[in-house]
Amino acid sequence: MKRTTGLLIILIATCALVFGAGAKEQVTQTVQIEEEVTQMGPLNSNPLSDVRVRQAIAYAIDMDAIIEGLLPGAVAADSLTPNNEWKVAGLEAYSYNPGKAKQLLKDAGWDSAKVLDLVYYYGDQQTVDLMATVQAYLADVGIKVVPRKLEGDLNSQLWVAPKDPVNGTSAVAWDLAYAGLAVVSQYEYYNRFLSGAATNSHTPGNAELDALLDAVNKTNKVAEQKEYFGKIQQFENKYLPIIPLYYQQLFVVESDRLTRNGAGYGNEQYAYDWKIQTWDIKPNADGRKVMKANGGPLQFFEAPFVAPAIFTSQKVLFDRLIVADGGLQNFRGQLAKEYSVSADGLTISFTMKDNIYWHDGSPITAQDVKFTWELAAKVSSVNVLFSGLFKTIVGYADFNTKKTNELSGITVKDNTVTFKFASIFPNALVALSQLPPLPQKYLGTADPLQIQQSPYWQNPIGSGPYMVKEVRMNNYCVLVPFGKYHEGRGIIDEIQLYPSGESDPNLVKNALAGQLDYGWTKSLTDANALKSVAGLKVMPYDMNYTRLIYVNKFAK
Repeated sequence: MKRTTGLLIILIATCALVFGAGAKEQVTQTVQIEEEVTQMGPLNSNPLSDVRVRQAIAYAIDMDAIIEGLLPGAVAADSLTPNNEWKVAGLEAYSYNPGKAKQLLKDAGWDSAKVLDLVYYYGDQQTVDLMATVQAYLADVGIKVVPRKLEGDLNSQLWVAPKDPVNGTSAVAWDLAYAGLAVVSQYEYYNRFLSGAATNSHTPGNAELDALLDAVNKTNKVAEQKEYFGKIQQFENKYLPIIPLYYQQLFVVESDRLTRNGAGYGNEQYAYDWKIQTWDIKPNADGRKVMKANGGPLQFFEAPFVAPAIFTSQKVLFDRLIVADGGLQNFRGQLAKEYSVSADGLTISFTMKDNIYWHDGSPITAQDVKFTWELAAKVSSVNVLFSGLFKTIVGYADFNTKKTNELSGITVKDNTVTFKFASIFPNALVALSQLPPLPQKYLGTADPLQIQQSPYWQNPIGSGPYMVKEVRMNNYCVLVPFGKYHEGRGIIDEIQLYPSGESDPNLVKNALAGQLDYGWTKSLTDANALKSVAGLKVMPYDMNYTRLIYVNKFAK
């Protein structure tokens, strides 16, 4: 009966939206999860700050039915952490139980007349259908939501934290936000909930959770990390700062015209050693080798501070200090000819290659690297990988409070840049492999609080194997090989990028029209449709990827 009901709601909902997320012993004593410490009722005037309301939302959504009817191949989630070696056992699944949801709402004094703003940013039909389905499930228990697609600068609409990270007033407008998290490590899943985290626009600071995160961030021992992350998952599962929905794979799409010449595959949401300058493609009738892909600019080229390489343009236009393999585990120098890590892990140095240039022909310097990280430390919304790193750099506290004008822990001597850390950051090399050095020459006077609005992002001067030749925003852009590229001129003569956000609503249409040689998607519906397109192959890639609903719990 449960399954039938869920599938019926899916069908009704789809129509509805069309018409209308020191010592171990000492630390452990500090971070015990005690129910009496964490308040079970509302934290403030926002009813979503009441854990009972969030639990009701979780019980109201039948993920098993949604997966069967909408998302075949996905796996229902009970935490941000997928079912891997980091998963703790015994978590509450919040299986579909509308009766329990209604009782929780009654106990919490829920106002059934209240209308919640449910925002999303994916443009595919699968997301539209899912939002309609969630809308219908929540309406069934007495929660009214209106889905709304965001456009433009998403970071400023989604991830601006309040000035007071504990008792502050919300700096964003939404109530619920459907989103996805693709991460390298557990730290990226959970450090975003720290009090005062740059992108924590949704969860008031909690002393218990802060203590757990502080403990896990101070150890590089895997056994201790697993213990603490297990406790963090239990906390998450009990108090639901977010509503986890499902886990899935990513899908890489290629035409049979394209060959990677042995270059590997990896997590397409990050920068990895894909060696695109070595790729080849069958020439057109005029003899030119042209590759067509998605991930081009809509209104601007996306800055790399939140999503460092999620768009094709970000991976093609910029190189990194070091570059990771597909699994983001092993590294080699890219702009750096060599790097070293001290025995205690608190000092990392990079010596820059000779003869490396920006696309305007000017040299890339160690000073550009220092500038980039100091800029990132001032940007209001940054990936937790980056914020985690610069918060552990020597001198960050004084820099952050404007007592100093530079991060003293980043020093430059000749062509070597050195990072000195006050404490261990376990993902330092991963972070340093993701944020590309940016040219101080063009961004030195940019406002870090409105960094995406800088004119630079209309036609960026990068460091990667291809450079911008022509761009028509929300139409197309053309990239051509950079003649001075330090790892050799690209074989493909031209890359044509068609505009798309994190999801591409035109992916299947472009593929059917022969306008896709390379792309990737997280849409199961699109992946299944592309499998039937002649001349294309679709390859699944396992990754830490969770779809969820963020819940804004700050007072409005």
